[in-house]
Amino acid sequence: MGLIKDIYSVSFYEKFSQAVAEVHPLFNKQKFIEAIYEGDFAQKEWKERMKHTTVVLHQFMPQNFPEAVSLIDKIIENLKKNKFTEGNLAFIFFADYVEMYGLDDFKTSAKAFVSITQFISCEFAVRPFILKYKEQMIDEMVKWSLHENHHVRRLASEGSRPRLPWAMAIPFLKKDPTSILPILENLKNDPSEYVRRSVANNINDIAKDNPQIVLEIASRWKGHTKETDAIIKHGSRTLLKQGHPEILSHYGLESTNIELSAFEIKTPTVKIGDYLQFQFHLNNKNEEPKTIRLEYAVHYKKAKGHLAKKVFKISEKVYHPNQLIKIERNQSFKLITTRVFHTGNHQLSIIINGTESEVLEFELID
Repeated sequence: MGLIKDIYSVSFYEKFSQAVAEVHPLFNKQKFIEAIYEGDFAQKEWKERMKHTTVVLHQFMPQNFPEAVSLIDKIIENLKKNKFTEGNLAFIFFADYVEMYGLDDFKTSAKAFVSITQFISCEFAVRPFILKYKEQMIDEMVKWSLHENHHVRRLASEGSRPRLPWAMAIPFLKKDPTSILPILENLKNDPSEYVRRSVANNINDIAKDNPQIVLEIASRWKGHTKETDAIIKHGSRTLLKQGHPEILSHYGLESTNIELSAFEIKTPTVKIGDYLQFQFHLNNKNEEPKTIRLEYAVHYKKAKGHLAKKVFKISEKVYHPNQLIKIERNQSFKLITTRVFHTGNHQLSIIINGTESEVLEFELID
């Protein structure tokens, strides 16, 4: 598998420039490609190449923004006609174009987002518009949540997430997400799972700053449909991992008479690159079946010597009375780009319906 930046290849630009030339007679294919590869293109990473493509394309587009947006619509239609990788991540520069050059033209840009997002998602590009126009943009997105196209409906929920990963946060929505709740209400029974999952992700974002609002949504939506129940469950995942008492109660997750025994770390010394191995027994000592959400926490040693807790889910299922289960797990300490390991003493615990068990120690070595 190649690097993501390599989606911007000579072949891509040749095909793309041909599609543009077919609807834009003044477009100079050769000069466009020469401009793309001027300078340090080979050293640019994916996002830099995408931004560079936006800037170069702008040089060959009408300088009047509404005219440029109209031309983008024609280019997209031609790409679809030619079946040139519809929805391909490479085309995200269309959304970026609106973000970079349309911020002062709300009406044209809002219309452009509706069109473009049906081809390539605009969830990142709408963020500066929310920051600048606030309620005006949110009102527009509420309308999008009722759109006939599921990509537009998803843009309403995904683009308005207070903490969308890899995107700028929206501080006023982190503080008070009330204005986006109508979007979630409109989409809670959406026929598209793609959209419903976005709703759940939005709710999970809200939970990180405003858990009480999520608890109110959970109470109001409970039992409405199986789809809304699934949205709430996925949207409550952060609260569940945190062992939030009210959300645990909402799902009837109680730890009374759930017995943990024979908890053992089989590899008390672990080399970086290997696996931590552990096991334990679990017994439902209640007289009735119980739903048990089972997790474990690794308390990683950090650079300054303190421990930071990371929770991993094992399962959530019904255990019958006096059902004794042996559980074995491996936790990887293979080197990955998203986590730095530090040698020394770490800790491991088991979490039963939000209640953390005794803590065992293990040592991580080079």
